[in-house]
Order: sequence, then C-alpha cells, then structure tokens
Amino acid sequence: MRIVTTPAAAREALASMPKPVGLVPTMGFLHEGHLSLVRRCRGENATAVVSIFVNPLQFGPREDLSSYPRNLVRDQDLLERLETDLVFAPDASAMYPSDASTFVEETRLSADLCGAARPGHFRGVCTVVLKLFHIVQPQRAYFGEKDFQQLQVIRRMVRDLDVPVEVVGCPLVREADGLALSSRNVYLSPEDRLRARALSRSLAHARDLVARGERDARALQREVEAFLRRDPALELDYVAVKKADTLEDADSLEGRILVALAARVGKTRLIDNSVLEV
Repeated sequence: MRIVTTPAAAREALASMPKPVGLVPTMGFLHEGHLSLVRRCRGENATAVVSIFVNPLQFGPREDLSSYPRNLVRDQDLLERLETDLVFAPDASAMYPSDASTFVEETRLSADLCGAARPGHFRGVCTVVLKLFHIVQPQRAYFGEKDFQQLQVIRRMVRDLDVPVEVVGCPLVREADGLALSSRNVYLSPEDRLRARALSRSLAHARDLVARGERDARALQREVEAFLRRDPALELDYVAVKKADTLEDADSLEGRILVALAARVGKTRLIDNSVLEV
C-alpha cells in the first residue's frame, strides 16, 4: 500500500496502476461503514484508492473542525489489512491554495435538510469531491447512504457537469443497537449513547406505520417528531419526508420515500435516515 500526501504524488502513483480505479473519499477515523465501502471498491476495481482528508470547507465557523477525531496511523493499518492500493492523505495546504477563490455549488438538492442547517456545507463537499475526482480520475466512487442527501447532491453534480465517474451508493451500516455508524459517535457520553438509539427507533416506528397502511407524508412526519420529542434531552433539528430520488417534499407516500432526521444528542449532532419502498 502506497501513501501519498500531494496531488502530484497521487497522479504519479496512479499513472502505473491498473484500471478501473475506484475511490472511497473519507475524512478518516474509519469505522465499519467506511470499511464496507472499501471492501466493495476493492472487489469491483483493479485499483482501490482511499482519500483521508478533513475538509475545512464543509465545516461552519462554530462546528467541530479542530476537534474532529483523527487517527491516521490506525486508519492506515485498517486500510492495509483490506489491501488498499493507495491512500491519499493531503493536508489543507496541498488541496487549497491560500488565495483559492473557486468553488463548486449545487443549488437545488442541497437547499434543504442539512443544507439549510449547515449553510455552505455542501459547497465544501462538492468542491472537495470534484477536486478528488480530478486528482484520482476514478471510474467509480463509493459513498454511504447514511449521508443520503450528500449522495444525491454528488450524483447531481456529476450529472450536471458531465463528470465521467460512476457514483455508487452503499448501504448504511449500524451498530448492534441500531445506531448509525459515524465518526462523531466517539463524542457521545454513555448516557448520550443510550439516548441516541431513539433516532433509529423512530425510523423503525415510521416503517411500522407505513406497513400498517399510513400513506400521508405529513402525518408520518408528525409521528416521527412526536416519537423523538418523548426525550426532552434530544434537540431535534429536523424530520423530513421526501421523495428519495429528487429530495422534493412528499405529500402522499408512494414509490421510494426518504425519511430523514437530524438531532443533537448532548453536544453531538447526528443524522439518520431510512428509504422506504411504498
């Protein structure tokens, strides 16, 4: 496994590696969700590349950029066990010139949900992902469905800008108790960890309601909100019921429906979702 830290070194290394190339973009502090992407990438491509970069552009001024969990040595050990071919681990100065003034922005799918809660977040995501695509030039790139809005925004960017990359969405991975895997789970105290289980349970409640015949999107949204508000220590950011493919508001429940939510548990903001086939 090769480890490089600059775009030039990544291009040089990839010049002699076989195609197709698959890319798994990450911010590091890898967990089983990330590793499931790497395994799929490894199985579907001749060359597997993982980027590890805590992207400052996608953090707001009062967010956790400085404290975001990092452990590059551990990450590299995990990736070597999975026979990753190349790890691209730049710092911010290697990715962005000090006077950088060019950004990439999707304006429709990113307007709501986490885009409304975190202004500028998806501009940072699109900018870094497009840069990674230019540097690595993969044939396929792998993203988890836990960040479902991010996945759809990247798909739209690739479509709109004619980027020759197949964007592959991979299933959300959960802990044994249902909590969606996230690098930020490390922030949770034992008490917050117990409270956080309400997120996945509220989605299970939504699935049960649909299975019993609920077809009104607003009623479903209210039910999930009420479920989460049972614990006053949970600070609810949003619950939304959307058409999964377009992220447009759903009125009736039919086709592929996304139930998405975000809540603050203690000091930690967590997201979760479930895609329902109605």
